[in-house]
Amino acid sequence: MSENTKANNELGRQGEDMAVKFLSDLGLKILARNWRTGHLEIDIIAETAKEIVFIEVKTRVNDYLADPFAAVNRKKQKLLVRAADAYMQQSAIDKPFRFDIVSVIINQFEKKLEHIEDAFYPTT
Repeated sequence: MSENTKANNELGRQGEDMAVKFLSDLGLKILARNWRTGHLEIDIIAETAKEIVFIEVKTRVNDYLADPFAAVNRKKQKLLVRAADAYMQQSAIDKPFRFDIVSVIINQFEKKLEHIEDAFYPTT
């Protein structure tokens, strides 16, 4: 594994850790992190009293070249919807759900987190 890959993995882990703390502080119960089935993955799966929340975390060192939210494009959304469907079926959960995105910027000058609830809706 290259040094750059290790650094990116560490940055991603830090971003997910920040997101988990933030979501927990909001009162969400964390059910899973980095849940996988086949080639599909969901960064964080959480639960409120009313619904299951599937969260995609995008961590960057800055947002100058690309908005982290923009990285969750249509293709990525479809993969998340497929993964969420698999999770709901495997867990036999019959509860409303939503998709959130958490954007994290971590660099020597700042640590910033933004949370978008209901960031997108499942489409065909």
